[in-house]
Amino acid sequence: MGTKAIWKGQNLSFFDPQINSGYPAGLWADCPKLAAIFDPSIGHGYREDFNNVDAATLAGYTLTDIGSSSPTFTLCGTAGGVALLDAVETTQHKGGQVQKLGLCITPAAGKDIWFETRIKVADTITKVQLFAGLAAVDTSLLANGAVSHDNGIGIASLTTLAGVAELTASKAAAEGTVAGIKTLVEDTFFNFGFKVNGVTSIEYFIDGVKGASTLLTANIPIVALTPSFVCQSDGTNDPILHIDFWEYFQLR
Repeated sequence: MGTKAIWKGQNLSFFDPQINSGYPAGLWADCPKLAAIFDPSIGHGYREDFNNVDAATLAGYTLTDIGSSSPTFTLCGTAGGVALLDAVETTQHKGGQVQKLGLCITPAAGKDIWFETRIKVADTITKVQLFAGLAAVDTSLLANGAVSHDNGIGIASLTTLAGVAELTASKAAAEGTVAGIKTLVEDTFFNFGFKVNGVTSIEYFIDGVKGASTLLTANIPIVALTPSFVCQSDGTNDPILHIDFWEYFQLR
């Protein structure tokens, strides 16, 4: 291994080209996390790797039952920490969602946001209704397998799409989408991330590669958001969402 330094967007960061050669063009290269370590006034952030003390009981999360399915949110015991959101349901539109307690992320002019999560779906990708990203508190983020929350940003695989996911962002129920950003692969992890440039645009990244399209101001929520995940059945099978980590950083 060989660590290198990179300047991007007037920010210094470090990466290992043998592990992640695409880092300079990826999501985090222009994020001032390093500077914020020494100067907290720059921004605030958090990484949940599901291997800390609180993660032992998954304290700090609200699990909501969608459709009386008795979903579960547990740790699977994998090295490094992975949480499992199990729909425990084979009936369409039933399953569960989790949201982190504490609304600490609010898009605003000049307050860029970086967010990334590593996830996979098992049992099966073709029968999952999925959401992963940031959303306002809502007891039904994907009602009937469609985006139903008024404010949020994330990746979603909706009813009848058979594991093909889109980028979605909603501001006061005004939703914008970028279709077909990821075809899920059964039981295979991938990274989804996005950068919110103030209240101007949203760029998305799949496995560190920047997408070709963006969403603009009309679809960027300006209310408080929190990390949010949904796993519901699209019928026949009982999907399980594996969440390896999520991380955000926002300029203060």
